[in-house]
Amino acid sequence: MPELSSISIHVTLIYFYCPIYYPRRIVCELTNACNLSCIMCGRNAVEFHPTQFKLEWLQKLSPLFSHSGEITLMGWGEPTIHPDFMGILKYVDQFPLKKYFCTNGMKLDDLTDAIFDYHVDIIAVSLDGSTPEMNDRIRKGDSFQKITESLRNIISIRNARGLTAPYINFVFTAMKDNYHQIPEMVDLAADIGLDEVKIVYFTSFRSDLDSQTLFNMQDDVRAVFDQAAAKADSSGIKLKLPYIQGEDPAESALHRPCYVGWRDLFIGSDGYIRPCMSTPIKFLHIDEMSTCDDLWNHPLYQSFRATVNDPGAMPESCKTCYQSSVANWNLPRSFIQHGLVFGPEWEG
Repeated sequence: MPELSSISIHVTLIYFYCPIYYPRRIVCELTNACNLSCIMCGRNAVEFHPTQFKLEWLQKLSPLFSHSGEITLMGWGEPTIHPDFMGILKYVDQFPLKKYFCTNGMKLDDLTDAIFDYHVDIIAVSLDGSTPEMNDRIRKGDSFQKITESLRNIISIRNARGLTAPYINFVFTAMKDNYHQIPEMVDLAADIGLDEVKIVYFTSFRSDLDSQTLFNMQDDVRAVFDQAAAKADSSGIKLKLPYIQGEDPAESALHRPCYVGWRDLFIGSDGYIRPCMSTPIKFLHIDEMSTCDDLWNHPLYQSFRATVNDPGAMPESCKTCYQSSVANWNLPRSFIQHGLVFGPEWEG
């Protein structure tokens, strides 16, 4: 088993032994329900109680809002189907926070006015094909046409008002069926007027989908990534690509140095505080906390920070991390997760 890298040691020493007064980002999973049934989604491989974030929890977190930099509305479900999504945007708009939400885009029409009225800064839109045929087959219940028309309207309003926000990107889950369309996703983003395309690898949570992963397809992936990068350079689109297998600087480590325990305060839609959205680890329920400071510097948080980058002591679920920003993409278990505990168990 690899030893701690110097980066991991640096992260642990700086953050564990120095006071962590406030999170940089507050992440609220508004619901674990969704209005789509995407073929690759891990929600199809687990059973859970549908849960919904309570507005009183948002108010309980409000002492942090003047100190943190961003509130992110995302999780295992589709945040925009929360019945008071617009009310949540309005509430947090009174604080000096960047507002960021991730969405499948199906409700953007209904939200267009609120996006500008409540000064949303960043929107990540999931789209898994550069054509209606590809996207709508993968993302069942989705409508490529509806989403792209909504985005064109939002960009038109943004440009007419001389604004730079919201910054909007596509998030594309790359699998065997669709990865060849990545260069065309850059063309689509440029045509609509978006700012960025972000590519994440598909991780299989069911054995029948293993053949859709891009594991051991390095040469093919590199060729497509190079085409997409050339298009991005010529069109001015920012392109975020994951490491190609075998080139991840994590080498043989279980994951790259993890920073989320110092950056993010994550609250699940059932009210449980977790290190991140993709772990069964629970620190405590938000109703159990006395103050925000006590929560963020709770002994359970401190213990997690002390162990998450230690290969001999890190939690079991962290040893098989598949989060796009932290996973080691040299390892097969980053691509294939079935048979592993890859997500939380929500409590209704």
